[in-house]
Amino acid sequence: MAQGAGEVHGTVAEGFEAVRAEFAAFVGAEPVDPGAQLAAYQDGRLVVDLWAGEVTGDSLSGVFSVTKGAAYLVTALLVEEGLLELDRTVADYWPEFAAHGKGAVTLRQLLSHRSGVIGADDGFAAEELADDRIIAERLAGQRPFWQPGTAHGYHALAIGALVGEVVRRVTGSSVQELYEERVRAPYGLDFYLGLPESERHRHRDVLPMLPTAEQQATMAASAHPGRYNRLAIAFNTSADPAFDLVAFVNSPTALAKSPASVGGVGNARGIAGMYAAMLGGFNGRGPLLKADTVRDFARPQSVGEDLVAGGSASYALGFQALGLEYPALGADTFGHAGAAGALAFGDPRTGLAYGYTRRRFAFPGGAAPENERLARAVYQAVIA
Repeated sequence: MAQGAGEVHGTVAEGFEAVRAEFAAFVGAEPVDPGAQLAAYQDGRLVVDLWAGEVTGDSLSGVFSVTKGAAYLVTALLVEEGLLELDRTVADYWPEFAAHGKGAVTLRQLLSHRSGVIGADDGFAAEELADDRIIAERLAGQRPFWQPGTAHGYHALAIGALVGEVVRRVTGSSVQELYEERVRAPYGLDFYLGLPESERHRHRDVLPMLPTAEQQATMAASAHPGRYNRLAIAFNTSADPAFDLVAFVNSPTALAKSPASVGGVGNARGIAGMYAAMLGGFNGRGPLLKADTVRDFARPQSVGEDLVAGGSASYALGFQALGLEYPALGADTFGHAGAAGALAFGDPRTGLAYGYTRRRFAFPGGAAPENERLARAVYQAVIA
């Protein structure tokens, strides 16, 4: 590990000392510097603010699919206001989406990863994936990859653009614009959908995974063969030329446009702060959502086999139903993980909002495995 990478910086509130110890134990055992940040709020109060490695608490980096939470939050705001109805069809708002038998897909089914529209037959170029409008235009005419409504599978690079087009058709504004105007700016969040030039000096590139020989063998053994299976379509690895997700999120184009599936940039305070603002008062302002709306969007909708990622997955309305994924957390916990290892969530019952980022891509991808022990430590401190 790089010199100084094992040193933990930051503060914890009284009663959260065990969280710092757990974070220090994790960082000290890592073979390479993870560049990790951990933050947590309880009822809007910052109780954990830690970092280690070649980052500071203010550093910003790509958080991959944690970004989806911002798109779902904007959608929840519009549902709460009556501008969107969950059980109306997507085509009611966006007629072109009805092509190839998709006319009966409801907004609820789309948010629950049940539409089957996980990508394009011939893939996307990187510059296309940076632009939600282009993604949406192409996917409107795309056949679904299973009968909509009959099963669920992770819409990894598509869901932000699909939901975003529904939002745009109703409001005339993009998810990115509404998030900035109604969420990020008024609540002072260090989590951006479109990184301003004024903040670029704080940005740190996400670094690729450095797997051990054993980890490399594990990945090779579990790789899905074939270029055109659902996993390849959903993650755009079927594209030609080959698509590099890490290089994509670090690119100036993605930083500027922040596609709503994977393009957000933030730090642990920022992504935790978004959930703190959903749950209750934050930074001197009232809660973003009513308690009933939070409850509805956190309720599991799709549970069981994931036709894209394989194995079991649990989705609420867009958000991951993390209370089913992490047994140590509250049953109503909802949020989203990101490919490099980031995780952000909120627990309505305890008022806990959690944010974790790491700059070095974790093995095996998705929510980094250390989140289970870190989240448990934070949750136990809260309920104590």
